[in-house]
Amino acid sequence: MPPESHLATHHIRAAELHAEAAEHRLAAEAVRPRDLRARLGWTLVEMGLRLATPRPALNP
Repeated sequence: MPPESHLATHHIRAAELHAEAAEHRLAAEAVRPRDLRARLGWTLVEMGLRLATPRPALNP
């Protein structure tokens, strides 16, 4: 294989890998609905525990 064709193949593959890495980076940065669902669920649990916990009576 001549060096020029090997170099061209290398450049094409490098460009493909850069595009794939950029795509992966964007996908990783996106907030997944499951993450949002888990955060909302734990927030509701925390609110429920606060409402269910008796507060000490204030003495005037």
